Amino acid sequence: MSFAQSLKSLTTKTTILRSPLIQRRTHFLKRMWFFHLLLTQERHKSTVQFSARCESDGDQIPVLKRAKKTLSWREETDVDVAPKSLRFLPAREPGPQLNLSDSHSPMSLFKLFFSESAVSNLCHNTNAQAARALAKGRKYSWADVSVGDLYRYIGLVFYMAMMKMSSIADYWRQDGLFSVPFPSTVMSRERYRTISWNLHMSHPDADKENDKKKGTAEHDQLFRVRPLMDTIRLACKTFYHPRRNLAVKKRLLACRANPEIRRFMKAKLTNLGFKCFVLTDSSNGYTVDLSVYTDENIFPTGRGLSYDAVMSLLDKKVLGSGYHVYMDDFYTSPKLLTDLFAMKFGACGTYRDYRKDFPQSSSNSLTKKSSRGSIRWIRDGPLVYVKWMDKQVVSVCSTIHAAYTGDCVQRKVKAQDMRRTKSFPCPAPVTAYNLHMTVVDPSDQLLQYYTVQPKTMKWYRKVFLHFLDVAATNAFILHKELHGNMTHQAFIEVLIKELCGVSGSRSRTHQ
Repeated sequence: MSFAQSLKSLTTKTTILRSPLIQRRTHFLKRMWFFHLLLTQERHKSTVQFSARCESDGDQIPVLKRAKKTLSWREETDVDVAPKSLRFLPAREPGPQLNLSDSHSPMSLFKLFFSESAVSNLCHNTNAQAARALAKGRKYSWADVSVGDLYRYIGLVFYMAMMKMSSIADYWRQDGLFSVPFPSTVMSRERYRTISWNLHMSHPDADKENDKKKGTAEHDQLFRVRPLMDTIRLACKTFYHPRRNLAVKKRLLACRANPEIRRFMKAKLTNLGFKCFVLTDSSNGYTVDLSVYTDENIFPTGRGLSYDAVMSLLDKKVLGSGYHVYMDDFYTSPKLLTDLFAMKFGACGTYRDYRKDFPQSSSNSLTKKSSRGSIRWIRDGPLVYVKWMDKQVVSVCSTIHAAYTGDCVQRKVKAQDMRRTKSFPCPAPVTAYNLHMTVVDPSDQLLQYYTVQPKTMKWYRKVFLHFLDVAATNAFILHKELHGNMTHQAFIEVLIKELCGVSGSRSRTHQ
């Protein structure tokens, strides 16, 4: 029986229930009923007032309370209109920022990134580290390294990257059949090893002070590599200005040690390295900028690693506006592409369907039974989401392109026990992505060198070798842009000769 029914029963029955106890109970129920009516009226009044406010001012309705817009996938036969093209306004004329009429040797171009002042600082810190090691009781002979010594050491690093041997000691073997005579003409094995042990990019005393700050906001995990990293980054942006199409990539720097900087990844390479994010010119693979990722929050926006990594590499004051940025599904998100478009950067990238804010509608979407070449797309303001059936579904998002402009791709298909070439429709974002993201990245040439290093090698020396790789690769690209008459292998060979200070006839006998 409800509260109202109980009250009515007690107040209407004319029975002998007139004792003082029953009278007090009846009085109490009447008062409760009165308060119940007042509360109901107030709730009704508040509901009416809230509804009136919502009707008079729709913008005041919380976003989370609004029903999400349901979008249906459209087909390639439907016409899509791309957003207005961004005007390309680079901060400088794209290309090498050097005098085109001058002759530039491999050594002079390499010194743009590893200048004598930067190498002199390396020598100073390396000598300080060696003195510290000797003071702790290390037993090996040491003579302070000079700028010339360090350039020769770098020359041997490049030489060993090209002439693969199973260990460092093999480069100084004395038996005639398997000996490699060139390294011993540059420096002794012990000299090479002691330089490798003590190579330092920051001063050891400053390292000690930074280490005391561990666990605080003032601690810099990149302190040991920051002096040279800042020099390399500045040189990359100073001596070359990229063309319109850029690519954001990540490189895994192999490292078998156990550095505090190591990032844990879901792939099988979890314990073998950490990430380096790079911005490259998609026309030639030139490294425009780079950043090393640590577990500290070195990126300012706080919207996630993939978002912050891209934003940290795109400086509108340095680059200009109207650039097209291509990226893989690690980075792509509607928020990132929308914010880049507001900054006047177009963007295009593959994406993962299950990620937040991407269309989840199944209305007219592709299925496993969809024929090859089928296209579906959704336009949402400047963003277009495209699905394309190749061997499997490919998902791409773009603020640059229309969904489909008539492009086709060639694929081999099996027909009547024969493989024949057949044309299939292909969305414009997919065509552009394949064009600008699949450029050959020559920066992996020296990465293979890491496999011959000792397993106990410090992580910052791995980063040093990667900086060498970036400097040599960018120097080669500059040489190709300026002169265009030398292969990558020939460029590195000449660079080795110049770094090691040997004549052409002498080095030829050792190749």
